[in-house]
Amino acid sequence: DGSKEVYAETLIIATGATAKYLGLPSEVKYRGLGVSACATCDGFFYRKKTVAVVGGGDTACEEALYLSTLCKQVYLIVRRDVLRASQVMQERVLNKENITVLFKHQTLGLTGKFDLDGADLVKNKGEETEENVHIDIDGFFLAIGHHPNTELVAGKLALDEQGYIVTVAGTSKTSCEGIFAAGDVCDPHYRQAIVAAGSGCIAALDAERFLQANK
Repeated sequence: DGSKEVYAETLIIATGATAKYLGLPSEVKYRGLGVSACATCDGFFYRKKTVAVVGGGDTACEEALYLSTLCKQVYLIVRRDVLRASQVMQERVLNKENITVLFKHQTLGLTGKFDLDGADLVKNKGEETEENVHIDIDGFFLAIGHHPNTELVAGKLALDEQGYIVTVAGTSKTSCEGIFAAGDVCDPHYRQAIVAAGSGCIAALDAERFLQANK
């Protein structure tokens, strides 16, 4: 951000990925007080409670299914009239007793005096008619994707279609010799701290070996 330039013999990119949010002011208000972007991380706090998941893809279905093993009731809020997930995932979600799929619904805002206690939704009923809906929930999970923080290396390193850094399988090596990547910036699948930490160790070892081989 400043004017200082730093020169290095090797570099590890570990800038992570940022969860996508709906852009509602209430999301910020209740972040950490009921709003989460990781069911695996925070699902346990909602054991035997009622939660909602936003999204219609495989990730959203996976999170809804995981939460259904912990929570009393799970709402899956889907903007479209169909799920984008694979057929197998769709069948699992639709056949799960404690998952209710709310098709053609969008979130208007979240409610609660201190912690989150509900969500205001709008249902598209077709022909330009809408219906306002309120659901009582204890947790609100975003599952609409992540944005890899790769603006720094755009045009310099090979990125995949989603913008994640491409690495050589089984290593942290990128398309540029001497530059390595670790964590969520090159991992669109797992996005877990323990996985990122392990890949950080791999990157450190790869960087050390690179330096030893290029004195």
